[in-house]
Amino acid sequence: MARSPDPLSWLAGGRRGGPRRAAGFGLLSLLVLMVIAGAGMLTAAFTGASAPPQPAVGIAPDASTSAPGSGLPPAGGRRSARPGPPAVALGPSVPTRLVIPRIGVDTALLQLGVNADGTMQVPDVHQQPKTAGWYKLGASPGEIGNAVLVGHVDSKAVGPAVFYNIGSLKPGDTMTVTRSDRKVVTFRVDAVGSYPKTAFPTNLVYAPTGQPGLRLITCGGEFDRAKHSYKNNIVVLATAVSAR
Repeated sequence: MARSPDPLSWLAGGRRGGPRRAAGFGLLSLLVLMVIAGAGMLTAAFTGASAPPQPAVGIAPDASTSAPGSGLPPAGGRRSARPGPPAVALGPSVPTRLVIPRIGVDTALLQLGVNADGTMQVPDVHQQPKTAGWYKLGASPGEIGNAVLVGHVDSKAVGPAVFYNIGSLKPGDTMTVTRSDRKVVTFRVDAVGSYPKTAFPTNLVYAPTGQPGLRLITCGGEFDRAKHSYKNNIVVLATAVSAR
């Protein structure tokens, strides 16, 4: 259950953020505590970079109307009455690489679990700001359920980080995830949204679903200089459309 109303706010660190903690819900019918630490987040401003791209107005689905098992909403926030049969339904396998051609992302994937204190492991912002991570206690990409990938938006050390440009993705864009079983799964973007951290779309990200989904998460929105953090989370919702 939630310990904080600010899910995934560790991503508010990055180029100018300070330490924060947050909570989320589990995947695949597991209620998993995901209190995420901001340890190692940078507090000094990164200068010389523009703000990260933000989702286009009107693309974000309405998190308040989402429901467990309802499937992904199409662009614009309107849900289909019933999701169709899955185009892909693979078994578990560790994902090793994420490629998003339109925004130039080509990253190895770390395996992220939870630390001894119950906080979620995250990529090291100092040593791995350009590497994304997969939450290994949830679904793997291509399995029925929502696989979650997280990454930093920026850092003082390198400027723009691995997920700096995901806010510019649009419905219909594609990405691929390579798995350790040599399967390559193609996902198509359904929706991209920017959500206040006090209204994180928990159902859209973590609720059980009959489709093999992928969720990319970073921080975004306006940067709050007083709190040294971004005010929003950017969430990309995608569905598997093929595997080879």
